[in-house]
Amino acid sequence: MFSHYLIGVDIGTAGTKAAVFDVEGNQLAVSYEESKLYYPRVGWVEQNPDDFVISTVNTVRGVVEKSGINPREVAAIAFSGQMAGILAVDRNWEPVIPYDSWLDIRCKTYLDQLKASHEELLIRKTGAPPTIDHLPKMIWWKKERPEVFERICKFTVPAVYVAGKLAGLKGEQAFYDYTYVTFTGLFDVHRMSWSEELAEVFGLPLDKMPDVVKPWDVVGELVPEMAEKLGLVRGIPVIAGAGDGMACAFGAGLTQPGTCLDIAGTASAFYVSVDKIVPDLRHRTLLYLKSVVPDLWCVGAYINGGGLCLRWFRDEIAKQEKAMALEQGRDPYEILDEKAAEIPAGSEGIFFIPHLGGRAYPYNPKIRGLWLGFTWRHTTAHLYRSILESIAYEYNHYLTILRQLLQNVAINEVRGIGGGSRSKIWNQIKADVLGTPYVLLNREEYAVTALAVIAGHGVKAFPDMVKTMNEWVRPTKQIEPRRREHEIYREHAAFYEKTINQIDRLLEGHEQLT
Repeated sequence: MFSHYLIGVDIGTAGTKAAVFDVEGNQLAVSYEESKLYYPRVGWVEQNPDDFVISTVNTVRGVVEKSGINPREVAAIAFSGQMAGILAVDRNWEPVIPYDSWLDIRCKTYLDQLKASHEELLIRKTGAPPTIDHLPKMIWWKKERPEVFERICKFTVPAVYVAGKLAGLKGEQAFYDYTYVTFTGLFDVHRMSWSEELAEVFGLPLDKMPDVVKPWDVVGELVPEMAEKLGLVRGIPVIAGAGDGMACAFGAGLTQPGTCLDIAGTASAFYVSVDKIVPDLRHRTLLYLKSVVPDLWCVGAYINGGGLCLRWFRDEIAKQEKAMALEQGRDPYEILDEKAAEIPAGSEGIFFIPHLGGRAYPYNPKIRGLWLGFTWRHTTAHLYRSILESIAYEYNHYLTILRQLLQNVAINEVRGIGGGSRSKIWNQIKADVLGTPYVLLNREEYAVTALAVIAGHGVKAFPDMVKTMNEWVRPTKQIEPRRREHEIYREHAAFYEKTINQIDRLLEGHEQLT
């Protein structure tokens, strides 16, 4: 029996989470530390790259101490993290720029140009329409900060930056595992290689792009200085890992075509595992991300900050419920859920547009947050339920497009993960809107669970990582859609679709007013 332990570290937007597992899939300890986000200008959102290293040190040391494991029995450590933002390193693996977050819209002008001139080319080559991701961000740094751009050895992402620090890598050793490549805008997903054509069109040198590796590849070993800080020992293999969305997809058991995933987190994301790419040239909404599983892709989209809508509502609107929760020692979302459950399907005619940061897929920055149809009768509960329903309506939009593109894919269930999956009313709303059963699973920490399996595969503890994952992660509950509510929601979803398609005209000139 392989008697060692495996550590996964997920570097998310809101915080960093580390967990340690044994080879039988038992999670022995987990540790979390919140992240700091900086807003130097309106529309700019940054993070300090070295904060990612500090939070990794703190959380890994935390799980080692909590679990009481022997550090010498740690077999490997793997990383996942934010996928659509970028940072960059010099030849000595020092950060050249702050982390330019996926929430940061400073590159909007260049994104508008990409959408106007090269949208079809990007969809055909990369499997994704242009949005706030690496390509417009890299162009911004080249055009707006040329002296900084010249100092960049390689562009990278938070999880890779931390892995490189722990392994003592130099700039030329930078890597992306293949789950990140769609977001770069320079990768031909059909040939699975960097595209000279795209690089030439956008004037970006491919020598600043990292090597592409498999998620389970060993990219280095833990160096003594970092090992001491982490409470581990030198020489532990550092495994590439995966982007956080694809780590979650693998960790939730998307190991065969036709399984859907709802990641109810900071960015509300909806993906379906498929075995082929059919570019979405008509609606220009869906993107294809390479699954951890070699023969699969995950196709879908996400709401830029969908989960943040709920946090914003809790903090800015539901202050009474928040105070009540504090008095009762409860989670404010529990109280809001209870009130929302008393409101009928459709929120009695009130609709919410959940794109407070602009719509990401299809990209349209002019679409912002909006409540439509509210009256003196509507309460905080109506407003809150309308937010829950709006995200389900967006998912319905993605799924409708997917069914048109890939008619042979049978979709039987949606697996719900993330903090929002703990909401019974939200799971029921999503099942009712989509007309598809919602399945809950036996775990909560899906990204780090996936990283443990990936790390184990990287050091040959698990010859068949798909088999291992399907043994570790199992369904525990199924929420069936209700026929009457589904019929009600079909009409509401159609109205939502009509409204959002016409909102451009309603908001013409709005950006100048703000």
